[in-house]
Amino acid sequence: MKRLCILLAGLFVWLSSSAARPPRDTLSLVFSDSLTNEYLDTVNLNKKILINDYSMIGAQYGVSFNRTLFNPTKNETFLFQPVNFGVLYTRYGKMFGYMPYFGFQVGAFFGRDGYNTKANREGVRPHVDGADVAVIDYLEFPAMAHMHVDIGRFKLMANLGIYGGYRLKIHRTLAEDWVNYTFNVTEEYKPAEPEDKRWGKDFAIKDYTDKFYPFENRFDYGVKGGAGVALMFDPVEFHLTLGVRWGWSSFYQQNYYSPYYYRFAYPLDFIVSFGVHFQLTKRTGKTSAQLRREARQLVYPEEYQDNTTVNMQYENNTGKGR
Repeated sequence: MKRLCILLAGLFVWLSSSAARPPRDTLSLVFSDSLTNEYLDTVNLNKKILINDYSMIGAQYGVSFNRTLFNPTKNETFLFQPVNFGVLYTRYGKMFGYMPYFGFQVGAFFGRDGYNTKANREGVRPHVDGADVAVIDYLEFPAMAHMHVDIGRFKLMANLGIYGGYRLKIHRTLAEDWVNYTFNVTEEYKPAEPEDKRWGKDFAIKDYTDKFYPFENRFDYGVKGGAGVALMFDPVEFHLTLGVRWGWSSFYQQNYYSPYYYRFAYPLDFIVSFGVHFQLTKRTGKTSAQLRREARQLVYPEEYQDNTTVNMQYENNTGKGR
């Protein structure tokens, strides 16, 4: 299932990036003699805003509501973290040359996730090796396919892609009953000598409240996506998004506690963020390159006519103009 999701997300990113390729120039001929005055009087002309292939860069800040998918399951509640910020580069383009709804995004983010267990009906609160709360700082680099629909000054958005990252720091909160908790691990992850020499246990959790165990995974990867709305005042856009971040790298190695009964802990984060983005090129209207081309056509009309004739002859000879 995970491999299929990765393949679909990768295909989506590739299609959206290919949308940024500029379409081939075409020549349109209008024969004015066939348009009578009577016909022109019946035509209603509506102004249509064309969206350019444009790019923008921006910053986002948000809050996250974190859960963890445990196996075996544990009673837990959301862990609220008011720290999630980063930068995004967005490139919009027309898919197949005429569908201006796609693009791609890449960026870098700093955030926090973790877990927060809660007591069950019997009043027993589960723990993860002695800790009932853990907060993990991470750095991530997402690459997402992007889709948008512009309606006046409003924009509807959706994105989906993958990310890779690294877990920088951890802080565990220990329950009073578990301050002196010690435990053993499988042979693969045993330290050189037991940290609790009295009981011969491999690890003492009080020494790891602010550092990772050797069996915990630091590298992170997974799927990221979301949807949102934007308010546009060219060249500035204000974005409000709701995102989901599903990690596929467990917090710890699955066989650290037992070689027969695997354990998993995958992060699942819901992120609400607000961003300010600046358009690097024009979103609508003629771009600088188009204006320069038109100016050159006015100054050197014979050069443009020669190029047009050559292109039309080439298309007739190859059959591409048919």
